[in-house]
Amino acid sequence: MAVVMEKPGTTETAEPPAPVKRERKVGRGMLVAGILVGWLVLFAVLRGKQTLTLAAADLTDLHRWFNDANDSIGANRNSNPLFLYFFNEIRLVIDNLVTFFQGLISQPAADRPLPQIGWLGVVGIAGYVSWAVGNWRVALLAVAGFTFMGLQGLWQESMDTLALTVSAVLVALLFAIPLGVWAGLSDRFNRIVTPFLDFMQTMPTFVYLAPLTLFFLIGGASATIATVIYAAPPAIRITAHAIRSVPETTAEAADSLGATRRQSLLKVLLPMSKRTVVMGVNQSIMAALAMVTIAALIDAPGLGKTVVQALQSLDVGTAFNAGLAIVIMAIVLDRVTTAASAREETARRSSGRFVVWRRPLLAAGGVVTAVLVYLSHTYVWAAEFPGEGTTGSSIARAADTATTWAQDHLSGLTNAFRDGITNGLLNPFQALLTDSPWWLVGAVLVALGTVLGGRGAGVTAAVCVGLLVGTGMWSDSMTTLASTLVATIMVMLLGIGFGVWMGRSLLVDRVLRPSLDAAQVMPPFVYLVPFLALFGATRFTAIVAAVVYAAPVAIKIIADGVRNVAATTVEAATSTGCNTWQIITKVQLPMARSALTLATNQGLIYVLSMVVVGGLVGAGALGYDVVAGFSQGQLYGKGLAAGLAIVLLGVMFDRITQAAARRASA
Repeated sequence: MAVVMEKPGTTETAEPPAPVKRERKVGRGMLVAGILVGWLVLFAVLRGKQTLTLAAADLTDLHRWFNDANDSIGANRNSNPLFLYFFNEIRLVIDNLVTFFQGLISQPAADRPLPQIGWLGVVGIAGYVSWAVGNWRVALLAVAGFTFMGLQGLWQESMDTLALTVSAVLVALLFAIPLGVWAGLSDRFNRIVTPFLDFMQTMPTFVYLAPLTLFFLIGGASATIATVIYAAPPAIRITAHAIRSVPETTAEAADSLGATRRQSLLKVLLPMSKRTVVMGVNQSIMAALAMVTIAALIDAPGLGKTVVQALQSLDVGTAFNAGLAIVIMAIVLDRVTTAASAREETARRSSGRFVVWRRPLLAAGGVVTAVLVYLSHTYVWAAEFPGEGTTGSSIARAADTATTWAQDHLSGLTNAFRDGITNGLLNPFQALLTDSPWWLVGAVLVALGTVLGGRGAGVTAAVCVGLLVGTGMWSDSMTTLASTLVATIMVMLLGIGFGVWMGRSLLVDRVLRPSLDAAQVMPPFVYLVPFLALFGATRFTAIVAAVVYAAPVAIKIIADGVRNVAATTVEAATSTGCNTWQIITKVQLPMARSALTLATNQGLIYVLSMVVVGGLVGAGALGYDVVAGFSQGQLYGKGLAAGLAIVLLGVMFDRITQAAARRASA
């Protein structure tokens, strides 16, 4: 109806405003669904065309170029100035460091048939150091753990692993602590170093090995350098976080008293952040132990070599015994460094009498430890671990017996479960990825990256897809991608189920969290052993092991995300009559979507590294290519290209999921 407006001398009629047209925005979910439907339609039409399949023995020009480069480097290693005065010198220094620690605790010294410090001295030092930096309970754990390794018949292998771990951690911390302090003090340097740390932590552990052997040969030097690269980022990040967490008012107070920048760092910032820095050391030690065991693939000595050889021969008992020793060492090192980080707080809570007697007791303990070291250096009975490792033999036999029983009595159930997942989910998804034209899968990945993570993630996906094609490993990359995504789906199902349960119940959290923490301590190799017994040497074994390896981190992230949903929001939903299921699905999970996306990111990266390790037990694809590259000289170039393909997959999905997490939290 028109409105009449009267003014002096005029009469105007105002037209009603035109109706506003509301534009309906297409949600990301609808776009994703449309992309997938279009993919399925084109797959049905174009299946089997332009798949870039490469036979196991075939090589591309890039692979041959890598082989020629490896041969050329080997021929000129002792004449090229870059090797003579740089790479060879680094290898010599690292080799000398590793040899020093091995001669100290594991391998015969130059003029001795035994190491400088025998088992009795090592156990004494472990107990004393654990007591000095922690408490008597941790000391008992350390003594019991190291003694048990000897009873397993794995004393020398355990000490080789410890020597490599100590060498790598010392070198890593030599660089990581100063860099972490610098990143904590300088925003500019922190922005520069963060992308490098992201890249180093995104790469699966396998990938460090092949290029390092090109420059440093196989053996302890390459293993240690790879471990340094893998173990340094946690210490750098946590040290920077510790420095930045010191209250600004404290630093300002030091400045107002006339403290120089150096004095403020040494007297204020580092002492106040010491506990967090020690936590960074803890994480570096755990990363180093995991990497040292995997470095057995490039002839690194220790427990990892025993596990690898047992897995390759499907000897579950021996693999279980060595894997148990790795777990014990990881638990001991974790508890010692954790106790060290809480040492000052524990001391404050202790009674005054204990504090008074602590120094005299430590002095007496030091004397006893020195005596044990002298005995182990002088007498054979204190240097060689007594016995023949009958405990380890018993453990191996028990594991073999349990394996046989499981295969005889549970094979129907395990095979049905394996075949159901393989035929119902893995095979169709793998066929979709490997039988689609490469350009179609590439377009789908770029489109999904753009929709989920934005333009930057789409560009990253496009670059990674192009480089994947260039590696000549497209088909194997898609096979690995299928296993990775199936395992990630299973991880997220477990993560949501247990994460919501933990997030809604503090009791459940207190019960489950210690087990999740312990599961994160174990190196990846250890997860393969029990599932090899249950499912045999198949790609499904690698998938299940990857799920168990990655699930703890996803569960903890989701639990924290659910718990951080405001209690008032949950109470408001309850007051409106929502039941438990509605509160979880309509309130808590939607409000924790950034945690869900982050859990997907971390779960996928963990799964990717573990599925590749599964190449040792029949996972095939890129994992097998990398392992074959180490063992067969003519496939070195192909293995190196496979490692590069793994990096590209990791970078692509890391960037997409991180960008999606940022968009979800915005």
